[in-house]
Amino acid sequence: MQTRFKKKAKLFDIGITAVAGMLSVGIMLYGVFHFGQAKILPELVLNLFYIACLVMIWMYFFNRLKPQQFNYRCTICVGITVLLRDVLFPPPLAFYALHLVCLALSVLLLLMLTYFYARKDWKNYTKRNMWTICIIDIIIAALYNVDIYLEPIDEYTTYLLTEIWIRPTITYGLVACFITEKS
Repeated sequence: MQTRFKKKAKLFDIGITAVAGMLSVGIMLYGVFHFGQAKILPELVLNLFYIACLVMIWMYFFNRLKPQQFNYRCTICVGITVLLRDVLFPPPLAFYALHLVCLALSVLLLLMLTYFYARKDWKNYTKRNMWTICIIDIIIAALYNVDIYLEPIDEYTTYLLTEIWIRPTITYGLVACFITEKS
């Protein structure tokens, strides 16, 4: 099979994204079976979108998807996860101010995904635009991470810490693919 990327740095970026994403999704699936589906059903739905993104990254890596198809489909999946997890059904946070900041950043992320990636002429985006999306997603995950440490720790805490970092990992992989395709 012919791969899309030839440089070792890009192979490393995509490989790290794939391994980290699969490991995180595997831990989440274990959490669903360990804690029961009733308690973690929304996470199972989000897992389906994360798995779809990881499959599309692999298909793109092996030249099975055109750049425009990859761009559109992955953007839709990431946008749906942002909408579901952070906007429509946000997790309860310890401080209301932290909740408002996360909500505002999530809406900004959703608007940026819509503006930057949903247009037809997506190859004219700069690296700065693409990295901004990834950085905002990382900031949202870091704020959720801070909130988890402010609340009492239980057996669900480790699972939550893994779960919050899946989307930034996938977003990093998408950015790495888009930056390569841009050149």
